[in-house]
Amino acid sequence: MHDGESGGIHGQTWWLPAVAGAAAFWMANLAISLTPVAADYRSALSIDYVPMLVEAAVGGVVISSAVAFLLMRFGDHVPGRGELAKALVLSAGALALLTVVVGIPPVLGSGMAQRGHWFLVGLVINAIRIGALGVAVGFFTRSRMIRPNLAHQEPTHRTPS
Repeated sequence: MHDGESGGIHGQTWWLPAVAGAAAFWMANLAISLTPVAADYRSALSIDYVPMLVEAAVGGVVISSAVAFLLMRFGDHVPGRGELAKALVLSAGALALLTVVVGIPPVLGSGMAQRGHWFLVGLVINAIRIGALGVAVGFFTRSRMIRPNLAHQEPTHRTPS
């Protein structure tokens, strides 16, 4: 069976690492959201707390699904050694794309004071959340790929010398 037909590299599915990544994203978001800097950021951009938590959960699932799918499907074409490095490369790409599409317009397009400051705060928040996502996807993918390989190895028997 071809890897693409079985759902990913070595027959692994992409959605399991995606769930791990989404959970890491949301947990990082929750931790950050409790800080005074995040409260100031939400206030400056008029972001309500509970809807932000829901949007972060949905966003984490979408971003993590994309990173995990791309890693599992096209991992051989992603630069980096090992699944963790490759997941972080894909996450950095997601951060760059989201910064351009989602991060810049609300901050720089508004009339708020200190737009550059709030843009950087949002960028750091997203870097932490997406970084956590990438680490989780990479570790989960790596552990899922190592475990099946270990199961297929023949045990080595040592004879006493």
